[in-house]
Amino acid sequence: MGKRFDYEYMIIGGGTSGIVAAKQLASAGRKVALVEQDSWANSGYAKELPRRALFHFSHLYAEAVAGSRFGITSANLRYNYPAVLHFKEKVTGKDLATKKELEDAGVTCIKGSAHFIGNYDVAIEGKGQVSASKFLIATGAVANHDGISGLDTVEYLTPETAINIEKPPKAVLVVGGGPSGCEIAQYYAELGAKVVIVELSSRLLPKQDEEVGQVMEQYFAKRLGIKVFTHTKVVALEKDKVSKRVVFMRNGQERTVRVETIVLATGSKAHTDIGLKNAGVSFDKNGIIVDKTLQTSARNIWASGDVLGTNNSSTERATYTAEIAVINMLGRNKTFVNYDGFMDVVDTDPQVATVGKTEDDLSKRSRKYRKALVPLSATSASMTEDYKIGFLKILADGQGKVLGASMVGPHASDAMQEIALAIRHNLPLVQVASTPHVEGEWNNLVKVAARKLLTAKN
Repeated sequence: MGKRFDYEYMIIGGGTSGIVAAKQLASAGRKVALVEQDSWANSGYAKELPRRALFHFSHLYAEAVAGSRFGITSANLRYNYPAVLHFKEKVTGKDLATKKELEDAGVTCIKGSAHFIGNYDVAIEGKGQVSASKFLIATGAVANHDGISGLDTVEYLTPETAINIEKPPKAVLVVGGGPSGCEIAQYYAELGAKVVIVELSSRLLPKQDEEVGQVMEQYFAKRLGIKVFTHTKVVALEKDKVSKRVVFMRNGQERTVRVETIVLATGSKAHTDIGLKNAGVSFDKNGIIVDKTLQTSARNIWASGDVLGTNNSSTERATYTAEIAVINMLGRNKTFVNYDGFMDVVDTDPQVATVGKTEDDLSKRSRKYRKALVPLSATSASMTEDYKIGFLKILADGQGKVLGASMVGPHASDAMQEIALAIRHNLPLVQVASTPHVEGEWNNLVKVAARKLLTAKN
């Protein structure tokens, strides 16, 4: 007689991936438990809704302040920050990822941290030992502040907590020039703060194409007065009776700057500290290792979401991997994961959108490619909206297959959607170039770049 389990399926982690998987398994009539150590509204959607709401406000306010070029009188324009926060709370309250909804769907919600003691058993803090036939690990990622001392004695914000402040700061130092660092730096700058970004790499957004970081740094400096210090490593946070201090290394010298507010946007790392070795689950510094079906080295355990690695993390990928994992856990038609066409978006203004391979990706693989880069001025929307800083770039191979694309500009993610479609479904570049586009819209840049690439000499 086989072993009897407390649950048929257990999901560890109540973020986007875990919630999606739990609901999907419950709807299939399976006995499923979801273990979460923090908030039951911890999904990516719950985090993104208030963040996007505030960014929409700050971009709108900054555009209105700069509206004199359109004939708008904005010299005395002000904002009511308590009202802004009220708007954010209204948006947050609309999120559906709650404990009650999960329980109504038939999911058993267990509060606590889980630790594997075998591949069928976990110890849950305050609950004892619990068993399940199959597991999905969806523990996500945790902040990566390695190499910075003083974190236990100096108050600092993260991109998540930075949007919850009751009063905007006057001066801010943001550690990290990646997507979240750029987003929160612009948010504070648009509210009127003096902002400095410190980045270890040679440019902002180092995982994007080189032109992306260059254009964003130019825009930040020209439009918002944000200062960017690259090749700079923060080593410590300190404080005295007067202020906080940030200690950093630049050009081989240690320097110190006094600041009012510090935001650590240093990225994240997969949360793998859950006893994986006890369960026979293989992992490395990037995250849990899985096959194309998202199954781990333990045959009854799968993984999804950011715990697979944070280089390409997003709510969309978290949802997608959860759905694929559940299909395979249920033993239905074996389904392989396919990341082609997923887009990375930075919610700055101008927006940054990247899909497929970057030039760095292709160069590292010694893969030949051709490219076409067109400025925003290549479409009439640049004139009608007075928006000139930005570009769209398409990469393709010699046979006209789209390999990747990047855009910096208004509504970049919308404009790039057809590139994502082409990459996902192997549509040739000529089909993109021949698709009718509205002349006065931003996505007309896609047609212009595609035609330029097709007519360029090899």
